[in-house]
Amino acid sequence: MCREEELRFSIFVIYSLADKWKKTPADVYKILNSTGILDNYVISCYDVLHTQGKEYLVEDLTEYVKEKGISI
Repeated sequence: MCREEELRFSIFVIYSLADKWKKTPADVYKILNSTGILDNYVISCYDVLHTQGKEYLVEDLTEYVKEKGISI
């Protein structure tokens, strides 16, 4: 279970990626959840990631998803 600030951050990340990837937030959630990125990176590394800018987060997560073999 995540804390409220981690949940808010996760929602921010999902909507930011949805905007960049031209996908629905539901589709982005499915990608991040199915690859384990949501729990094992976005939420577990919240303390570090939330200090980064939106552009960095979007680029970092886009590369991470591609490394997992998902085409965007």
